[in-house]
Amino acid sequence: MATAFERLKFELNSSSRVWLVTGCAGFIGSNLLEALLKLGQTVVGLDNFATGHQRNIDEVQALVSPEQWSRFRFIKGDIRNVDDCRAACKGVDYILHQAALGSVPRSIEDPVTTNSANITGFLNMLVTARDAGVKRFVYAASSSTYGDHPGLPKVEDRIGKPLSPYAVTKFVNELYADVFVRTYGTESIGLRYFNVFGRRQDPNGAYAAVIPKWIAAMIKGEQVYVNGDGETSRDFCYIDNVVQANLLAATTNNLEAINQVYNVAVGDRTTLNQVVDLMKRQLISFYPYLNIFKPVYRDFRTGDVRHSQADIAKVQRLLGYEPTHRIDEGLSEAMDWYRQLFAKDYFE
Repeated sequence: MATAFERLKFELNSSSRVWLVTGCAGFIGSNLLEALLKLGQTVVGLDNFATGHQRNIDEVQALVSPEQWSRFRFIKGDIRNVDDCRAACKGVDYILHQAALGSVPRSIEDPVTTNSANITGFLNMLVTARDAGVKRFVYAASSSTYGDHPGLPKVEDRIGKPLSPYAVTKFVNELYADVFVRTYGTESIGLRYFNVFGRRQDPNGAYAAVIPKWIAAMIKGEQVYVNGDGETSRDFCYIDNVVQANLLAATTNNLEAINQVYNVAVGDRTTLNQVVDLMKRQLISFYPYLNIFKPVYRDFRTGDVRHSQADIAKVQRLLGYEPTHRIDEGLSEAMDWYRQLFAKDYFE
């Protein structure tokens, strides 16, 4: 029997709609762009390249047909500029709002800039979506919203106090979305991502996520640093699962499913030590020097929670979401992508 996502892909292939992907040059945004174009959809992309890269857009162009690429229109703009938001929203059916400044450490070092992008920018997008009559506003929420709540697995209606400025901004996004539903009738769905990883996730920079940073270090024969004792655990979610959740959220006709917040994960928990071991086992046949590889452990990082795992029953029940990749399957696909980049001297 076909899954909800398989049925949706068939439906989208039969009828083109207009989508806006904010942060389209970023990791998640570029994967959404690729998926939508391959499904014959018309896409507007908005990005200011603060954390996104032109190379991600170029890669999408290389992976789709010329006809599919002709359905894409790019706007270089900033969500903190309401005029840019207004121009991007014009004539759009669905918004997949991914533009934000991620990273807990970045928000601790510079809370003002994080607030400006993640709250002012978010509000600008909500206002212009409302004014443009957009059908559905789907936005990237975050598992950081659970804060210091000790319960596992994490259930959507039980959260604690935020542990970082970044977490505060993501919680405020949910509050604003709820107010816009009640006040203006703007349909929205928030997706609380849990440790997303996969192709096009940047391994460079001070705020790179651990999976691409560690893969790059192993391939280059450099040191891998683990914060804490390595027994910190996360619900690592491959990018294909996130794409599925976004498209299901944007198009669902289930009235009960609208104006909700959902966990997007696989409902599992993997320690950082296990992640390092999985990477090593998948890379060792290509890089024999990893036989003597051992990570270096250092202090725990401020603002991090010790353990995180999602309850995905709600998103499965109301949206029909079914994760297709667990961490080992996702790492296998991501590893091929990073090895190809390394062969092109991408990391030099």
